[in-house]
Amino acid sequence: MSQNKAQVEAEKNFTVSLIAALSKPDHIPSREEIEEMAIKLSDIINYKGSLESPIKEALYSVDSKMGLGVSLIDTEANHDEDWVFKRNDVEWFYSDAYEKHLKQEKWSPTVVQSLSDVGTKILGHLQDPLSEGSWDRRGLVIGHVQSGKTANYLGVVAKAADAGYKFIIVIAGVHNNLRKQTQERIDEGFVGRTKEEDKWKIVGVGYDDYPHPATLTNIYDDFNKKTANHSGWSINDFSKPVVLVIKKHVSTLASLHRWLEELNAKGKGKISDIPMLMIDDEADNASINTKKEDLDPTKTNRRIREILSLFDKSCYVGYTATPFANIFINPDAYGDEKLREELFPKDFIYSLDAPNTYFGPDKVFLDDESSDKILETIRDAENYLPFSHKKDYEIPDLPPSLYRAVRQFVIVKAIRSLRGQENQHCSMLVNVSRFIDIQNTVRTLINVYLKKLKEAIKANYAMSEDISSENEYMRLIKDLFEEDFIDSEFDWPTVKAQLFNAVDSIRTYVVNSKSDEPLDYKKYEKDGTGLTAIAVGGLSLSRGLTIEGLCVSYMYRNTRMYDTLMQMGRWFGYRPGFEDLCRVYLSRDSIDWYSHIAESADDLREQITQMRIDKLSPKKFGLYVRDHPDRLLVTATNKMRSGDKRTFKHNFSGRLVESYILPFDEEANKSNRDLIEKYWKSGFGKGQSKIKPTDKGWFIEDVSVKEIGSFLSGFHTHQDFIERRSAVVTYLRSIAENFSVADVILISLKDGGSEKDFKMGPQLRESAELKNGSYWRLSKDRVASRGDEKIGLDDEQKKEAVALAHQRGKKPSDFHYRSVRDKPLLMIHILDLKDKEKEISQENVPAFGISFPPGDYSKGVSVVANVVWVDQLHGGIFDAPEDEEEDDE
Repeated sequence: MSQNKAQVEAEKNFTVSLIAALSKPDHIPSREEIEEMAIKLSDIINYKGSLESPIKEALYSVDSKMGLGVSLIDTEANHDEDWVFKRNDVEWFYSDAYEKHLKQEKWSPTVVQSLSDVGTKILGHLQDPLSEGSWDRRGLVIGHVQSGKTANYLGVVAKAADAGYKFIIVIAGVHNNLRKQTQERIDEGFVGRTKEEDKWKIVGVGYDDYPHPATLTNIYDDFNKKTANHSGWSINDFSKPVVLVIKKHVSTLASLHRWLEELNAKGKGKISDIPMLMIDDEADNASINTKKEDLDPTKTNRRIREILSLFDKSCYVGYTATPFANIFINPDAYGDEKLREELFPKDFIYSLDAPNTYFGPDKVFLDDESSDKILETIRDAENYLPFSHKKDYEIPDLPPSLYRAVRQFVIVKAIRSLRGQENQHCSMLVNVSRFIDIQNTVRTLINVYLKKLKEAIKANYAMSEDISSENEYMRLIKDLFEEDFIDSEFDWPTVKAQLFNAVDSIRTYVVNSKSDEPLDYKKYEKDGTGLTAIAVGGLSLSRGLTIEGLCVSYMYRNTRMYDTLMQMGRWFGYRPGFEDLCRVYLSRDSIDWYSHIAESADDLREQITQMRIDKLSPKKFGLYVRDHPDRLLVTATNKMRSGDKRTFKHNFSGRLVESYILPFDEEANKSNRDLIEKYWKSGFGKGQSKIKPTDKGWFIEDVSVKEIGSFLSGFHTHQDFIERRSAVVTYLRSIAENFSVADVILISLKDGGSEKDFKMGPQLRESAELKNGSYWRLSKDRVASRGDEKIGLDDEQKKEAVALAHQRGKKPSDFHYRSVRDKPLLMIHILDLKDKEKEISQENVPAFGISFPPGDYSKGVSVVANVVWVDQLHGGIFDAPEDEEEDDE
């Protein structure tokens, strides 16, 4: 073992011991207590290394928590989910080994315990494998992008094997690199050994007389019927459980089906004595527009059904990163309704909680304070590498913003090294084209720029400031440091001295289906070092592949394939000790899109909790998602041609709908100001005496929904928003029997507001965008400030909202406030809008938002839409759907 690797191993073991020593269920130690324990422990075990990095990791770990999530079940089904606790014969060998392995990988013991508890709950939703007769169970687990779904289903696999499931299939994506990555994790967390060239090597859980499960796949080879046939094995030849990790290819699934049928099926062509569990880790990888037959979702899903039908005892669990799962909203991916019903999660839907240390959509898009620091808007790429380009497009140069991102990455690497993270992975992602030739060109241009940076830094990093500042590249790096990282704990001279080591460590890679140089983090781990990489790619980067230590992301892509866009968010995950350094570059439309859909997905997760309280079934949730208004955004444009019109159902229950598209026309805005004054004077039909002043405007309680419908109908919107406004008015009328009254808030800043003159104080929105010179689009598709829905609630209602959020381990959000209000809420705004880039502004632009309480699970109202309207409503020009499949040559 090299000296460096020995030092890294010693530090890792010390950190694991420190975290274990500090783990107490009811106490989170302070930094001082952690430092004190580290000093004591280092003396006890004679650890001679630096304490700084272990202390920081322990500080991060002991504060990590994870909720248990929530599930919907078919309450009418004859299933005892407590069977897990009634089985006294189970020795939890595989699951105990897996949990021990996670702790050795420096996972928080609290999170490991939560992961175990969640795994037990999911196992309870499966069938007891010792049950007699024929049975099948279907479920869906909803996680978060890059939040640890693999860790979750590995825990479920281990527990299932302990309980008696004998044959386990894990479906892991459509690309070889993703299947290999999943195989590596299965090898480490369950199999306990891995293939290294032509030899087997013990890894992960595999020490101390571990009963290794059998596997018919390895990191080099997917399932191959010829190899399996040659061995002559059948599943019952193994005393241990059998596990396979396979690609979601029609041909692979067909080969597996034939092998199972020929060597394992017996009477009536069935496998009757082997309980089987199938984990579909790519339940949403189902682009209906693919031209590649091996990836056709209708055919892959049909093959999955054929394999399941061979077994008398089977469980199928799909894993998805979003509540907008294909099984709910994309029937075309299943070909026929019968197939869809057979894979539908009729028995359970489990919504996972992410740990509190998860760097996810909340931090990147929804929290204004953190997102302002993390997000960088790409405004200059269209002149260099436009959204829409051919594979022979000649790139004149890279956008200045991409060069800026590269400089940022060099600074981030330097700061992370100064923080003691020089042996940890550090990565940058660049995703600007699906074409392999263009990806190669982008990499070449980045290499040229890195060489210039390296030469400049090498000549100047040790020089005095007056000399080094004369170099253009050094000036640019210093300016960027002072603009973006001045709040880090290091000053410029300290960071400057580390720059050469940082830039010298960077390697560049192209990651696609034709790559001959893999992005192999494991190779560096074996040597006790971390890989510092800039990864350039397309769809291979986008789907499932984990980019370790990702700090800077640059993505200039647009696609109307929802599942592809969500998966492109590789910047989500865990960033211990460097979350404050992470930056994400996106186009304005992408930022708005992600923000919009992240909020919708968050609301849907909360809706699962509400449905659990109401004892509703998975089928009811599926219908609710199908009728969600953002289903249009998710799937409609995949299948609609520009002239087509289609009718959709819209259910706005639990949703906030806002006029984030606003007219630039002053005549329309004046008309809206007059409308607001008219209704204000009448107190929305309640009279002036019912108007109550608040810290943020005026509040009117229990207004007739007919009055609100009349107000909205008279409100002039831009033509692109007319259909949405009409749908809201129709929905409001449809629920009038259950919600006859609503609250109204006239939101006003103190400066400029006057009740006497019926004048509202305008709110400034500096990040608005003037589109086509005819309408405004507000940043992140938001009008109201977060927390505005709290206005008008009494103290008891606010406490109730806090308690409701606390059940989910969250801070109260507008969803919780609208839940406790339990009636619609109309919010009226006056905005001062600015487009900084175009240097255009407009004052006193009226806007509205209306929120609806959760609990209405009807079909909602019908909306007729075409692709033009959907595109305008949600952000303009998108790639043609058929362009979004695999990296092209």
